[in-house]
Amino acid sequence: MSARDILSPPPVSSLSSTAPWLAIVGIGEDGLDGLNAAARRFVEGADLVVGGQRHLALAAPLVKGETLAWPSPIHEAFPAILARRGTPVCVLASGDPFCYGIGSLLAQQVPAAELQVMAQPSAFSLAAARLGWALQDVATISLHGRPLARVRLLLQPGARILALAWDGTTPAKLAALLREGGFGASRITTLECLGGPRERIRATTAADFDGGNCDPLVTIALEVVAGREARVIPLAPGLDDGFFAHDGQITKREIRALALSALAPRQGELLWDVGAGSGSVGIEWMLRHPSLKAIAIEAKEERAARIRANAEALGVPDLAVVRGEAPAALAGLTPPSAIFIGGGASRPGVIEACWQALPEGGRLVVHAVTLETETLLTGAQARYGGDLLRCALERAEPIGRFRGWRAAMPVMQWRVEKRCIS
Repeated sequence: MSARDILSPPPVSSLSSTAPWLAIVGIGEDGLDGLNAAARRFVEGADLVVGGQRHLALAAPLVKGETLAWPSPIHEAFPAILARRGTPVCVLASGDPFCYGIGSLLAQQVPAAELQVMAQPSAFSLAAARLGWALQDVATISLHGRPLARVRLLLQPGARILALAWDGTTPAKLAALLREGGFGASRITTLECLGGPRERIRATTAADFDGGNCDPLVTIALEVVAGREARVIPLAPGLDDGFFAHDGQITKREIRALALSALAPRQGELLWDVGAGSGSVGIEWMLRHPSLKAIAIEAKEERAARIRANAEALGVPDLAVVRGEAPAALAGLTPPSAIFIGGGASRPGVIEACWQALPEGGRLVVHAVTLETETLLTGAQARYGGDLLRCALERAEPIGRFRGWRAAMPVMQWRVEKRCIS
């Protein structure tokens, strides 16, 4: 995903004067046996039936119109579907079309008032039913076309996770990730071809998983057991500095927690982490909620590579990294909801460029450790408003046979919310 196109386009309006013409029918591995009378009528009455090769084969006895198998990439079929607007079209989908399915993509093209949806149980629902799990208490994730590392932040002791696989090799890769992270005692269950005649369920531990062949249509269930050496990612902000590889350029744990509090992340927002160093602030921003996104701007290639590695290790591999110096590197980036400047605030034009990039209601948080940058922030606060905070920490350290307090360099924080004056 490009840092300059990091947000998805908004869906189309739900208002429409056209009657429903596009039916989205969920079909399971049991094929026609699982379709009710209404779903069958949608398939039989369609002038065009669209779906994967597997779906089209399952529904073949009912199909009377033309068929179209999904191309790659899938969106290349949308013009052909939209060209039939006003005539009956049926799209076949796996299970629940709006659970990591084609439904949400089609809803961006066609108003909801023009859709008729017949859903079947999702793979998650079927898996929970087979295992006797309460679905509302289970974390769900899709690894289909998504980085495996995303599962890391869900690996909490005692957690139950259901994951959609990319293909038949995903369970073995996931078991390896668990073993390497100290979660080898976790129970891993593979549920293949749920709801059909080829259904197969197998369970073992990640440590004992033999990597045997799985059908590509597999859902993975995890019961997480954390070993003593497991690297569990805490749920609170302010991760221990040891979670991040760094060269000393890192916003320390306590100060980072203050920064996250001041940035005040809200669902779906985008952060610019300017002068990112180790990427710790942008990474922790993304850890707060799955919908949050961040762009780390870092001038040095070695640090940029380290940011990418830290993001992968901490389960947010979608963190975008832009190599370059602000303010020039900010040009053309997707506008942010909040900005953190941890390094480079003293460079000419950086604060001004960040202020201009913020929308009304956006938050800007800047940290300073030098007198020169403190002076700069004092002037910026006088121009733009906001709050100044100075934080000094002391840590107990050995002094010969005894211990004493050693002061860290104080940090000034400027926090401001942009308010436009009409």
